[in-house]
Amino acid sequence: MLRNRVVLLLVTGLTPAIWGTTYVVTTELLPPDRPFLAGTIRALPAGLLLVALTRRLPTGDWWWRAAVLGVLNIGAFFALLFVGAYRLPGGVAATMGAIGPLLVAGLSQLLLGQRMTLRTVLAALAGVAGVSLLVLRADARLDGLGVAAALGGTAVMALGVVLSKRWPSPAPPLVTTGWQLVAGGLFLLPIALVVEGPPPAVMTTGNLAGYAYLSLIGAALAYTLWFRGIAALSPTEVSFLGLLSPLVATAIGWLALDQRLTLAQGIGAAVVLGALLTAQTAHRSARHRPPRRHRKPSPEPTSPGRARTESAQLP
Repeated sequence: MLRNRVVLLLVTGLTPAIWGTTYVVTTELLPPDRPFLAGTIRALPAGLLLVALTRRLPTGDWWWRAAVLGVLNIGAFFALLFVGAYRLPGGVAATMGAIGPLLVAGLSQLLLGQRMTLRTVLAALAGVAGVSLLVLRADARLDGLGVAAALGGTAVMALGVVLSKRWPSPAPPLVTTGWQLVAGGLFLLPIALVVEGPPPAVMTTGNLAGYAYLSLIGAALAYTLWFRGIAALSPTEVSFLGLLSPLVATAIGWLALDQRLTLAQGIGAAVVLGALLTAQTAHRSARHRPPRRHRKPSPEPTSPGRARTESAQLP
């Protein structure tokens, strides 16, 4: 049982690890200054492909539930994320995103009745501190609208994660992912057209490769694993895995872009991993804690003959 859970955590953790590659793909392969186009192409084609492959549409309440979850988990999240990323230094935006586990823990207590423990709160705060050391720079400047967008993106993602648990899907993860990607892509499409205009008439091979990676790997595969993890794990456990994203992004910058790492960043990485492991072991210990036993009233004294008769009836 423990081995299955560890495998599930590792597989679900692939999603934020994949998301950690988004920055290098965007900066190295995609056209500049087209964030909403990137979000639309990342979501809509992947969603349409999954819907075509699974051949299953929502029914009943899932027409509006899939739309709400798609907007929260993908559409509004991408829009606010890109606004924050363009108006804030990358370290500030990543630090705002690290608040996610704390928001998910609070919303889980409010909407799911899952108690928020002190250990979870301390692990979440340690995660924020670790990400700050990992990616935040001393000369980072804040922008009011950018901070609001980054916090808003973190909040809608947290709400989407918790509602995904509150509304268990009647369909397999691949089907659910297709529904939400289509809903999120349709939400982003008019925003991209109004704000950025039509797509470029000519795209390079690098552009096409970048968009294909973000759509097939960064959306279709990553979100399928993500929603599968949400269905099997607690929302707080899943949200802590999101701390892997800035960790992977920093590692790629060091390995592929020849960026230098400082001692503070190394400490931050260790704190992030410690917070992640603490959160997972906290949920495991809470799940395996034996239930409190109530003392049974002492039986009335019985005669020897009656005791022999009752003992004979035991299996």
